Amino acid sequence: MENKTFPLSPAVADAPVLTSQILLNHWQGHRELTRRVIEAFPEDKLFTYSIGGMRPFAQLAIEMLTMAGPGVRGLVSGKWDSFEAVQSKLQSATTKAALLKLWDESTDEINEYWPQITPERFQEIEKVFGQYEGPVYWSVMYFIDNEIHHRGQGYVYLRSLGIEPPPFWDRK
Repeated sequence: MENKTFPLSPAVADAPVLTSQILLNHWQGHRELTRRVIEAFPEDKLFTYSIGGMRPFAQLAIEMLTMAGPGVRGLVSGKWDSFEAVQSKLQSATTKAALLKLWDESTDEINEYWPQITPERFQEIEKVFGQYEGPVYWSVMYFIDNEIHHRGQGYVYLRSLGIEPPPFWDRK
């Protein structure tokens, strides 16, 4: 079979695969799904249930929250609190309702700060939370990957509790 290449105009060849808005929409779809996973947990299991030494899902959600809003705000401003300092502020959430409220506030914070990340900024190197150095786009992708990873743990917990988790592909 012959391998055909199709020449592209310079404008098309340099066009981004994803725009900033497409990336944000993708992440917010994951965040909406993770929110539904939080909602699916029984109140008495969200903060206590664990398998094989993994942390309870509420602790995983707090980690996700630590990266989300504060992460985008830091990517915009270049000013960072330590990961531990941000996380300790979120530990006050001890009910599902409080955790979901923080989740929604975080979503609003992401939506507020995201438009301030310029296309050039995505290519700049940043030391996120004073620890992880790399391009801004890499940090955003890490925030998303970390959420997907921990949401998968939530799926395992829910299934072990006999609860059907929301469909993983349904990221409305």
